[in-house]
Amino acid sequence: MLKTVFLISPVFVSLLWAALLSENQKMYSASRVYLGRFMLLPLIVYFTHFLYHVPLPQVYRYFDPIFAYASLLVFPMYYIYFRLLTIDKSFSLKIHGKYLLPALVVGTLYTIGVFLTPKAEYEVWLYNPNAYNDNPQIQFLAAMRIVGKITYLIQVIATVIGNSLLIKKYGANAEQYYSDIVDGKNNNVKVLNYSIIAISVTSFVLGALGRYLLLNNDWYIYLGWAIFSIVLFIIGYMGFKQKPINPTYESESFELNNQLIDLTNDAKKKLLNKLLVEFEKKKIYLNSQLNIMDIVQVLGTNRTTISNLINQQYNQNFCSFVNSYRIDELERVYAENQHYSNEQLAECCGFGSLNSLKRAVAAKTGMTITEWKNQISENVFKSASKPSKK
Repeated sequence: MLKTVFLISPVFVSLLWAALLSENQKMYSASRVYLGRFMLLPLIVYFTHFLYHVPLPQVYRYFDPIFAYASLLVFPMYYIYFRLLTIDKSFSLKIHGKYLLPALVVGTLYTIGVFLTPKAEYEVWLYNPNAYNDNPQIQFLAAMRIVGKITYLIQVIATVIGNSLLIKKYGANAEQYYSDIVDGKNNNVKVLNYSIIAISVTSFVLGALGRYLLLNNDWYIYLGWAIFSIVLFIIGYMGFKQKPINPTYESESFELNNQLIDLTNDAKKKLLNKLLVEFEKKKIYLNSQLNIMDIVQVLGTNRTTISNLINQQYNQNFCSFVNSYRIDELERVYAENQHYSNEQLAECCGFGSLNSLKRAVAAKTGMTITEWKNQISENVFKSASKPSKK
C-alpha cells in the first residue's frame, strides 16, 4: 500500500498543476499556460512508472511506447519553458520544433521496434531484459533503449547548460513574472533550474540501478518518488505564483494597431512621457512591490512594449530602470538624513529589503553600502565647506 502511495504521488502532483495552471489562461503569460501543458508529460511518465512497478504488465505494455516519447520530451520541453520565461513570446513549432526532433525520432524508432516484436516475447522482455537475447527484434529494442539513454543524458546536460545561460543573460526578464524586480540574483528562476537538476540526478541514479532492480526494493522507490513529487510541486508552484496580466491591455491597441514593435515615433514619445510622469513626478518606484505589470496597467499597453521601450531609450531592462530611480532617491535621502539606518533607507526609497538595497548599490556603483555612504558623506561635507558666494 505504501509503495502504491509513493508511486502515484507524482502523478497527482502533476495532475494538480496541469489543472490549476490551465485555469483563466487569458489572464496569464504564455509561459505559465505552457507550464500547465508541460505538466502532462511528467503525469504520463510517472503514470507509466506506476503501471510498471505495481505491476500491471498487461496494461503497461500499451503504455511503454508512450513512455519512450514522454520521457525523452521532458527536458527539451522544459528548456522551451525557460525560453518562454526569458526571450520567446510564445510556443511555436517553427522556432522550437528543432529541440523536440531528437526525442521524436528516437521515440518513433523504438515504437516501430515494439510493433515488429512478437507480443509474447515483448511482454516478457519488458520485465526480464535478459530474455530472448538472440531475437533480432528484441536486440533492436535493447539497442534503442541504449540510444534513448544516451539521448536522455545529452538532453539533460544541454537543458541545464542552456537554462543557466538564459538565466545569466536574461534572468531579469524571467524575474519580472514573480514581482521580484529588485532581486538581482534571479532567485526564482534559479530555483526552477535547480529543480530540474534534482530530477535529472535522481533519475540517473535510479536508472543506473535499473528499473528491474526497483521492482524488488521498495526503499529506492520511497526515496526517489518522494524527491520527484516534491520537485514537481515546487516547479508547479513557481508557475502558479506568477503574477496575472490584464487581458484588456494585451488585446486592445494603444496607438499601436495591435503591433508591439510597430510603434510610430509619436506613439513612442507619448508612451515615454507617460512613463516618465509615473517615475519622476508620481515616484511610482517607491512602491517596493512594483512590477512591470503594474506599469502595464497604468499606461494601458503591454509588458513587451514597455520592456522594448526602456531597452531602446535607456539600454536597460525594467529592473535596472526602476533601481536607477531608487538609487537617485537613496542618494538624496541619505544626504539629508545621514542618521537613518540602512533598513530605514531601504524602506523609504522603495527597495523593500536591505539586501535589495545593497545589491542595487553594488550593481550601479561597484561599492559596498558602507563605501557608498562614506562617499556621499564626503561630498556633502565638501559642499558644506565651500564658501558661499555673495
